[in-house]
Amino acid sequence: MGFDYMKYLREEKMPHIWCPGCGHGIVMKALIRAIDKAGLDQDRVVVVSGIGCVSRMPGYLDFNTLHTTHGRALAFATGVKMADPTLHVIAVMGDGDAVAIGGNHFIHTCRRNIGITTVVANNSIYGMTGGQRSPTTPLGDNTSTTVYGNADPPFDISALAVAAGASYVARTTTYHAQQIERLIVSGFENRGFSLIEVIGPCFVAHGRRNRARYKSNLDMYREEKETAINVTATKGKPQSELMGKVTIGVLHHAPMPEFTDEYQKVIEKATHVRTI
Repeated sequence: MGFDYMKYLREEKMPHIWCPGCGHGIVMKALIRAIDKAGLDQDRVVVVSGIGCVSRMPGYLDFNTLHTTHGRALAFATGVKMADPTLHVIAVMGDGDAVAIGGNHFIHTCRRNIGITTVVANNSIYGMTGGQRSPTTPLGDNTSTTVYGNADPPFDISALAVAAGASYVARTTTYHAQQIERLIVSGFENRGFSLIEVIGPCFVAHGRRNRARYKSNLDMYREEKETAINVTATKGKPQSELMGKVTIGVLHHAPMPEFTDEYQKVIEKATHVRTI
């Protein structure tokens, strides 16, 4: 018998808004399976999002959910985690939501190493608002705001998270659906900030403007398959062989003190001083 997703979905919110071929449904199903596999209490899970296509996900999920303002998912998620550190707080964002308007929140949440598991569905475009270039749009690609090709070099979201201090960073693609689940489960197990970047397609807003490379959304999934290389397979390979490849798997795991634990020490110290 197949997995029972309906246990974790709000049926009254269906059908979803995502376009045929979108990878966001794959991400949502992997997140559901990961929560189930990790044995998290459904009533103790909080899913927070900002604005964008993937940010509609909390509306479909039967947990405690917050659909907040653009770029502010991690700010709200931080508030939730600080208010009750025992909650399992999950932030779901797109690439624009996470590292454009939300870029400063992203950097400082990584730096604090607060216990939030963050899933960034990176489809390299602003899909909901008109197909504008995002911080991860590849060089040369056409968008509604770069009709003659994108001249801006893209962010590497995972590398940014490592540099900013996140204790767990992983990356995969929507083609590797089972790996998404495994990486999220590993993120839950990390005591601190966990980033799981999932590279996925947006054919309607991105692919169709780049027909020379993508005839259909299947070409976008095929590209994910052909360019992905597991981090274990990169060992000893010269940089020339890795050009054009996307490294997937656990890219960084360095346990360090979690922010709410450290803040509790401050509370205890302040309480002690006031009682003297």
